[in-house]
Amino acid sequence: MALNWINVEEYSFNSLLLLERFQIRLLCSMCGSDNTERRQHLGIALHSNPAVAWYLQHRCPECAEYVEQLIADTTNDGNEETVRNSECAVIGMIEDFILYTTPERMDTSCSFIYGWERSRLFELADFKDKVVLDVGAGSGRLAFAAAEQAGEVYASEPVERLREYLRDTIIQKGISNIRVVDGMAHSLPYPDDSFDIVMSGHVVGDDFDNEIAELTRVVKNGGFLIDCPGEDPVLPSEELRKRGWDEFVYESKFGGYVYRYRKQIVK
Repeated sequence: MALNWINVEEYSFNSLLLLERFQIRLLCSMCGSDNTERRQHLGIALHSNPAVAWYLQHRCPECAEYVEQLIADTTNDGNEETVRNSECAVIGMIEDFILYTTPERMDTSCSFIYGWERSRLFELADFKDKVVLDVGAGSGRLAFAAAEQAGEVYASEPVERLREYLRDTIIQKGISNIRVVDGMAHSLPYPDDSFDIVMSGHVVGDDFDNEIAELTRVVKNGGFLIDCPGEDPVLPSEELRKRGWDEFVYESKFGGYVYRYRKQIVK
């Protein structure tokens, strides 16, 4: 699904040189044998960008054979327009990952960020002096908001470029109560019962049971799990509702409705 966060023409195919290992795995899985068009675009683009192909193979060894075979199977006439069309098609497949290579653009490119009001988070829980974890922190929408009231905020983010951006922003703004770490929703680097509030937005949903189990593991007894998406209209989550999460809805300034969720955990 196109996110329309970026103009793909503005990005060099060399942006793929900043991809993480898990992102490369996802890209290759998106271009499997069952998707001939995507596979052809990736093959043409990599055939014409050997440095990028080399990087993907060495940064993600489990995809090395796939990349090698993909290039071998590709017929490329060297036409510049054809190559650029394929490069742009690949960039469009992973436009979120590509935007993450320029996180300074996110606040103005992503409507779910620039349209969002921090009060939408504070309506869900009392953050005053709490120890908070933001899972999939991205460019810091939730983490920076929570830091205004919380005692400590830990921003867990698997993308290195975003972690760098978060740390740079923390220094620039003189924030003293945010710590940035690597971590995925299904594998968080913290002991059991570490946080008063565990929050996320646009993260939970790839594997509800395992992700929620991990969020529950690190939240304290009586603490809260919060799912707080940005301002873009979203559909209600039957998966969260049937797992006992409370639903809160408001009308987005962009039209449609935004559904937020909260669950208090009793262990």
